[in-house]
Amino acid sequence: MGFAEQRFNVNLSILFTELPLLERPAAAAAAGFGAVELWWPWVDSPTPERSELDALKSAIEDAGVQLTGLNFYAGQLPGPDRGALSIPGTESGKFRANIDVAAGFAQSLGCKALNALYGNRVEGVDPAEQDALALENLTLAARAADRIGAVLLIETLNGPESPRYPLVSAPAGVGVVDKVNEATGLGNARFLMDLYHLSMNGEDLPSVIERYAAKTGHVQIADSPGRGAPGTGSLPLEELLDQLRKAGYDGWVGLEYKPGDRPSAEAFDWLPRDARATR
Repeated sequence: MGFAEQRFNVNLSILFTELPLLERPAAAAAAGFGAVELWWPWVDSPTPERSELDALKSAIEDAGVQLTGLNFYAGQLPGPDRGALSIPGTESGKFRANIDVAAGFAQSLGCKALNALYGNRVEGVDPAEQDALALENLTLAARAADRIGAVLLIETLNGPESPRYPLVSAPAGVGVVDKVNEATGLGNARFLMDLYHLSMNGEDLPSVIERYAAKTGHVQIADSPGRGAPGTGSLPLEELLDQLRKAGYDGWVGLEYKPGDRPSAEAFDWLPRDARATR
């Protein structure tokens, strides 16, 4: 099958970051893509001014691209944070304040996937306390996602780059998915399978796909090592994505890689232009 058979979107929080936020959707469209995804763009504010939300909504609509994925508030990302929902106190409060804002913004653009990063372990706090708080907040997030007809995504990161993040294996991420679905009864929590992070953890990627494709709601890719474009590392990404499709995954594949020492618009030469449009 190959790359041409996949549905790709561009993550505008790691690609086109040389441009101001409001110019990135149009840049993705100019590069031939019809769909984009975002980390929460306002790292200092879970509840930005309505004017900021409206400006980004207009930029996406004016560019003619579809928003297919959005993170809930996750703290300083990129940066030291890896989410807020399991961190007692202020950060948990910010996450809760963001839930309806993020869901409302997603709904306004027809976005059907909301990603909730778990958050780092906090020194001096019992991990069991953090896990209980996480389940409470993920339950709230899953219900908000359900109200707009969306899925809630739970993401596994990698231990070398995120040593205090507790979900650093596919079984750990899927385990949280199962707990959330059991708590809500909604069945809309899904695994975000990031092949780069899983490879950095040393996991057997064909085995992960075989075991968890049916519970996967979104896929993200970057080559490894280096987190660059496909072809810059050693991952057989084309084969892995083919395996995912054969296993029944027909959703989006997010391009969440670093462009390297070049403009982002030049970082897609591995993908024919006619394979970039929304299908």
